[in-house]
Amino acid sequence: MDKYSFLNAAHTAYFADLYDQYIKNPDSVEPSWRAFFQGYDFGSETFGTNGEIVEGVSTQIPEHVQKEFQVVKLIDGYRTRGHLFTATNPVRARRKYAPTLEIENFGLSQADLDTVFNAGDILDLGPQTLREIRKHLEAIYCSSIGVEYMYIRNVERKQWVQNKLNFNDNQPSFSAEEKKHILKKLNEAVSFESFLHTKYVGQKRFSLEGGESLIPALDALIEKASEYDVKEFVMGMAHRGRLSTLTNIFGKSAKDIFSEFDGKDYEQEVFDGDVKYHLGWTSDRVTDTGKKINLNIAPNPSHLETVGAVVEGITRAKQDDKYPENPSQVLPIVVHGDAAIAGQGLVYEIVQMAQLDGYKTNGTIHIVVNNQIGFTTNYLDARSSTYCTDVGKVTLSPVLHVNADDAEAVVHAVLFALHFRMKFKRDVFIDLLGYRKYGHNEGDEPKFTQPLLYKAIAKHKNPRDIYAEKLIAEGVIDNNYVSKLEQDYKNALEEKLEDSRKIKTTEITPFMSNEWIDFTTAQEDGMMQPVDTSYAAEGLAKITKVLSNLPEDKKFIRKISRLIESRQTMFDENRLDWAMAEHLAYGTLLEEGYDVRISGQDVERGTFSHRHAVVKVEDSEEEIVLHNNISDTQGNFYIFNSLLSEYGVVGFDYGYAMASPKTLTIWEAQFGDFSNGAQIMLDQYITAAEDKWKLQNGLVMLLPHGYEGQGAEHSSARMERYLQMCAKDNMFVVDCTTPANMYHLLRKQMKANFRKPLIVFTPKSLLRHPLVVSSVDEIANGSFQMLIDDAKATADNVKTLVFVTGKFYYDLLEEQQKLEREDVALVRIEQLFPLPIEDIRKVLSKYTNADDIVWAQEEPRNMGAYSHMLMHLEEAKTFRAASRRPYGAPAAGSSVRSKKRHQEVIDFVFDKTKNNQR
Repeated sequence: MDKYSFLNAAHTAYFADLYDQYIKNPDSVEPSWRAFFQGYDFGSETFGTNGEIVEGVSTQIPEHVQKEFQVVKLIDGYRTRGHLFTATNPVRARRKYAPTLEIENFGLSQADLDTVFNAGDILDLGPQTLREIRKHLEAIYCSSIGVEYMYIRNVERKQWVQNKLNFNDNQPSFSAEEKKHILKKLNEAVSFESFLHTKYVGQKRFSLEGGESLIPALDALIEKASEYDVKEFVMGMAHRGRLSTLTNIFGKSAKDIFSEFDGKDYEQEVFDGDVKYHLGWTSDRVTDTGKKINLNIAPNPSHLETVGAVVEGITRAKQDDKYPENPSQVLPIVVHGDAAIAGQGLVYEIVQMAQLDGYKTNGTIHIVVNNQIGFTTNYLDARSSTYCTDVGKVTLSPVLHVNADDAEAVVHAVLFALHFRMKFKRDVFIDLLGYRKYGHNEGDEPKFTQPLLYKAIAKHKNPRDIYAEKLIAEGVIDNNYVSKLEQDYKNALEEKLEDSRKIKTTEITPFMSNEWIDFTTAQEDGMMQPVDTSYAAEGLAKITKVLSNLPEDKKFIRKISRLIESRQTMFDENRLDWAMAEHLAYGTLLEEGYDVRISGQDVERGTFSHRHAVVKVEDSEEEIVLHNNISDTQGNFYIFNSLLSEYGVVGFDYGYAMASPKTLTIWEAQFGDFSNGAQIMLDQYITAAEDKWKLQNGLVMLLPHGYEGQGAEHSSARMERYLQMCAKDNMFVVDCTTPANMYHLLRKQMKANFRKPLIVFTPKSLLRHPLVVSSVDEIANGSFQMLIDDAKATADNVKTLVFVTGKFYYDLLEEQQKLEREDVALVRIEQLFPLPIEDIRKVLSKYTNADDIVWAQEEPRNMGAYSHMLMHLEEAKTFRAASRRPYGAPAAGSSVRSKKRHQEVIDFVFDKTKNNQR
């Protein structure tokens, strides 16, 4: 074998190229390689054109140089694979990986251990023996912290990580006082859980036991972040460890938590509340250096990872509103479980948002409380990837795997993550490898499914006691220190427990109440009150002029130029279409100081090419947003095409609306039924958050809906699902039929002094329908109409009274005119919830001669609004229902069949003998 065979072709080619780069410009190569090359003088003739070692010249290379190469490969091996051989698992042995990092696998031997190698310069050690180099590598990469980062493609970021790891061998270095503080927070975590365990035996609390080092980690993170001028934290986490975090980090009084454990009723009569480990909290904390930081932990459902999207939206709203010049002053932290981060697809959606203009938050710190188990499922059955954090590699984020029993290593890793995020404004992941002391909840028996693991856990000391022994050995504390810490803390808890039992009800504090100080809550009667949404015609003219004129010094596609110019024509001709009504709603709100944010798939242009809120310059694709040119004092207009996600983006926009009630926040579906990809957000937040958590939210969802022969997936926005979730005062559901009503609806959403989610079934074919226009006067001086009566009908002549909603009205109107049926009145119900019952009854009493009252819908009988009408309007039980037959799919795929079914419904509306239901 050639003595240089260790340098395979790829390796030598790479080395030759790197050396040539070094000769031309030493500063252009990484410092580690620069240090290596400085130790050796390779002639330019050493390598051939393909990087091979030139025959006959290779003998000029000293023999020990090949060993240098082997040491370089050893260093690279530790950097790339060292994380596989760490001491990071506190309760069981690591899985075995091959090849190992034994020096023999790198062409080295035990005889080389005391040889000095210049490769030590790569590690900032200078020339060192192999023994010292290996010792250094073991300390950096194979102790209590394992680091994955070599896949990072950015040289600066990778070098920064290497430099941080090389410093002090990646080992924690804390003063005696800092160590005592870590111990204090560990004691709080351990003692809090043991106190609850004795006082509330058998109650679910989803304890942090086995991962208590999370508490000193979060504490250190907050304290250190204040030195980076971080002003606000927004945190999301699931139920495990949440109660300890609320008390020991966020400052929620243990008294309140004890009241929740006691199951007391709420002080608010109309309020359902939630279990104690789902509730949110907001507080202000003064750090040890006297700096004030606002802390927010968002409420969350049991649907794991859902809160992560909400946290990112809250963070972005705060950044846009308060810190536009330095968004990094708001720091998002998301705490995951190992099974959830690996198994829930939402995590991937959120990670993919991290660098997108419309969704980035300058980096999130992700912390996984890794119990090595999901309920009863072993980690080997929970993922195919090596680590639960492998999703972090999507954004080339560094990942730190840490032994949760080593409190100092955990704090050290968290501070590393903070430094990385603040410098590079990117995500970083921490895998906190611990265990779960009990079952999924405290009443569950884990030995049924993991008997060996739980035998080991039963014998295992908690992290506080492990750390206390270490500090005693170091002489930092004495033997009585911990017992006094524990007794003092538990005495304080006893006092809080006594105080809580003197209170009869539980008070739930609203999350982020400061952002909502100018708003009131509204029940159903308040939701039905009219809101002044008028706006002077002169102001509308001014806004129209801005929105109708593209920059003259830039070239645009002729078709788009004509389209933008047509906005002015529409205004001048007093015929405003749907898109123009939208634009004027946004423009007037902006002029009044509100912000507007629209996001979703293809929203900039609009799925149906009606919006064109962003116009591209033809030869450069520069983006022109006319809405931001209205005035010098206007609000901000944000509009972003989203990634192809519903769950993550709806969650994000919901969080945005939660933190910014003075922003009209809109999510638009590409087609209405695509929103079912976000069903968990709809069920857990949009429809229920105010009832569970006292959370108002003004998110607007625009859902294109209408039967135009486009098949099962592009016809229905699943109206029935939203209506089935309506209850008393939880949201608005609207199906507008005129541009003016849409205009006033959007303005009403901001002008009201309360916020409710607004679900709007928006049109497709009506966007360009010749009858779907409104006058300037209707826009300027009108208001939102919950019901639109038939203005052309003569009440005494009407025999058939038809109630209808949405686009189907225009289909019936066309048929009515074709049949010349003046005995039919078409009445539009524009607001489906809260249903304008009194307005409907006024209409019923007006048409006294009508002996045939019809509910008409284009949807199948088991879909649409029919069942909703039956539930909320007693009189609807006597209506003649005209609809498609019940079907499993919303619509037919065949356009011929779709038209046939559609016409059958229309025919039955006007002739009850043509019953298509038979």
